[in-house]
Parts: sequence; C-alpha cells; structure tokens
Amino acid sequence: MSSFIPLHFYHTNDLHSNLEQWPAAVSYLNKRRHFHETKKESAFFLDIGDHADRVHPITEATRGKGNVKLLNQAGIHHATIGNNEGITLSKEELDTLYDDADFKVLLANLFNENGKRPSWAEPFDIIETKEGIKVGLIGLTIPFYPFYKELGWDIRDPLELLPELLEMIRPQSDIIVLLSHLGYPQDEELARNFDIDVIIGAHTHHLLKTSVLLNDTLIAQCGKNSYYVGQMKLLVDRQTREVVKKEGAAVDVSNEEPHPQTQALLHQLKDEAEEVLNSPIVDVPYPISVSWTKPSLFPDLLAEGVREWCDADIAMLNSGLLLESLEPGSVTLKDLHRLCPHPINPCLLEVKGAVLKETIAYAFTEKMIHLPLKGLGFRGEILGRMAFSGMEIVVEETKAEAYVKDIIIDGKPLESDKIYKLGTADMFTFGPLYPGLSQSSSKKYFMPEMMRDVLADKLKRYFQ
Repeated sequence: MSSFIPLHFYHTNDLHSNLEQWPAAVSYLNKRRHFHETKKESAFFLDIGDHADRVHPITEATRGKGNVKLLNQAGIHHATIGNNEGITLSKEELDTLYDDADFKVLLANLFNENGKRPSWAEPFDIIETKEGIKVGLIGLTIPFYPFYKELGWDIRDPLELLPELLEMIRPQSDIIVLLSHLGYPQDEELARNFDIDVIIGAHTHHLLKTSVLLNDTLIAQCGKNSYYVGQMKLLVDRQTREVVKKEGAAVDVSNEEPHPQTQALLHQLKDEAEEVLNSPIVDVPYPISVSWTKPSLFPDLLAEGVREWCDADIAMLNSGLLLESLEPGSVTLKDLHRLCPHPINPCLLEVKGAVLKETIAYAFTEKMIHLPLKGLGFRGEILGRMAFSGMEIVVEETKAEAYVKDIIIDGKPLESDKIYKLGTADMFTFGPLYPGLSQSSSKKYFMPEMMRDVLADKLKRYFQ
C-alpha cells in the first residue's frame, strides 16, 4: 500500500451559458470520473460560478434552472455562485434556483436582510474520503454591494468572514479548499494572508494553464466558456494527513467528443425555451432601424424608455446595446432577447452639468463609438454612438471627429454647476468607460429589470 493518498479536484468556472461547449466539458469530466472510480481514488467535481448567463435563450427562459439541470447531469458535487447567478435574477428567482439541485451550494457571504443565510446555501462542507481524509470546502462570491442590496440581499465582505470560518473549519479538516468567485487578484491576496491549501478561482477569466503555487497555496482558474477544465492533484501522507505535493493545470477540452446525453438534454431545454420565449409582446407596423455610428430611431426609443423608467430628467445610452434593427410584425420575447441580450440594468445617476458635458464630448469621439467592448455585462460588438432623450446635442461633423457645439436641456443650454438626473446603463458606473459617471455619489440601480424589459415596456406603450 502506498504511503501517499491521491486526491483529485476537477472544476469548471465562468461557462457564461456557452452551452454549445458544455457537452465537450462534460465528456471530459465523465472520462475522468470513470478513470478514478476504476482506480478507487477520490475525485471531487466543482463549479465556481457564472455557469448561468442570461445571454443564452435557455438561461433566459428557465431563469437558470436549465443550467442547474446541466450541472446535475454533469455530476457536479459542489458549486458556488457568481455575480451572474447572484444579481441578474430576482431574489425570488435566486431563492428557488437550486430547488432541484443534486449538488450542494457553498456560499458563506450571502445573507437575507434578516441576517440569516438562504436555505439553499451552506457556508462550508466537510467531506471525508474512504481513507479518512477530511476536506473542508468553503464558498465565497464577489460582493457587488449596491446590486445585492437593491435585490433585497445582504452581501458581506469575504475578508471579514474568512478568519472566523477558517478558525471553525481548520480543526475539523486535513485540507482546506476555497471555491472563490472573487477574481485572481483577490485570490492572490488570500493566498498571501491565509492558511488555505487550495484556492479554485473564477470571475476574472484568468487561464492558468499551470496552477500557481503562492505561499504554499495552490491557485487554479481555467479561463471562461469551459474550453478548459481545471484538474488538480494533491498527495496526502497516509500517516500524518499532511499534503506533501500539490499540482494543477487547465486542460484543453475543446476537441472532446460531445457527451450525447448532455446534447439530448440541451435539445429538450431548447424546445422548452422556445415555447416560453415565443410569447408575443407587441405588433410593430414598420421597421425600426439601429445604426451604431449614426442617429437612429431604435436606440432613441430605448433611451426614451430608460428616461421614463428611471423618472430621469435626461437619458443617454450607447446604440451598441441593440444588436439588430427591429423588423415589422409580431415581436416576441425571443426577438427582444436576441436584439438586446445583455444582463445590464437601468440606472439613475445625479450628475453635474460639467461632468455631463465632458462625458458627451468623449462619447462622440471615434475611439468610443468604435470601441470593441467585452465584459461589464455588455454582450455586443462595439460601444456605438450615444442616443439621447430629454436633451438636444448640437454636433459639428468634421472628417476626423464630431465636435459637440452645444447641449440643450429643457430648452436651455446645459448649466455646468447644475445637478441633472440621468438615466443610463449600469455598465457606465463601473469605472473604465466614463469615469465622471462612475464617480457619481448618487446611484440607483433598477433591479432585476434589464434593458430588454424597458424596451418591451416602451414598445408596448409606443405602438398600442
């Protein structure tokens, strides 16, 4: 008998409902499960969040429950949630998301407003292998405070909770594994400051083809969309129960033969989603066009809808939010999801006139109009030209750039010192695109409504 016991961990993270790739990942997971069962070795199968993303029609129609069915079928043992599960669903939808889960959801830093953890989540779990090795698993997710608060949750700082959790779990465990949907920089900080054996990470989509050993903590993350699956191996001394070796890698599974049962389940879920999303919303008598580089009616309508929805003085939105023009005829939920697939919420900001002027001037630069954007909830191609409601922008076009000559609000020129109530997209409050908007001290997020909900409401009122 070997004096060392091997423990194996397999993980997926940040699938973002790239469901066409999932059958290949499941095929690989099943092969590895069968391999370890044959060798009578312990293997754990984990998902680290953002499996569900409402960009996909199946996730949109089932509000993530289709993703749970797929995780069940893949034989996942434990999962934590990402921000896509946490803040793109209503509180009621998240509260029932895992009703039929065959796996445990580990999440230590989410609470109801009464201070109790939700019934579907446990802060940690301790598993004992057949050799008597005890593995303590903890789950944490990134705390997007204002969004969770708007939805009726109390999300807490992982760094404040972790010391007490570790103090509780360490005496009961030989090995501690953290399921972290916090992002790679945060994982590095945790590795430097806490006694954790393994951190399996997500959120920032880092592809660590070889897992990183930092301060004796092994950190893994396998990109996004499940083109890779994480595989980690620990050797544990049979006598002392100490880990003597840690190694891990991200394995390319993109060319695996798709798992047939997973494909069959996807076909079934697709049919169910079609039935839900084919619900008609409104009849549109004529085409409504979108241009990403010139003024067009479709973005103008959406901007007007956001201004009304947020009860704002003015609104501005990038036309790239709308992926195609709207054709005449019956418009369904499926159409609006296809045209506006982003998990982006309306937001109300209080903005000083001077900041507004600077932001609008920057929005008219070729750089910003043609900016290819990934992340921040945006699922389009380029940012696109801004559309406005409640204000008139006087622009002088040159060959190189468009120059904003004047901004008229409520029939008067913009006042630099005046505070305006601006309706816009939440992604402009996150920092890098328009710093002036992100630094607004007053922000109200409308949750869980997304831009396509605003669009549906506006089209109904516009055409009925």
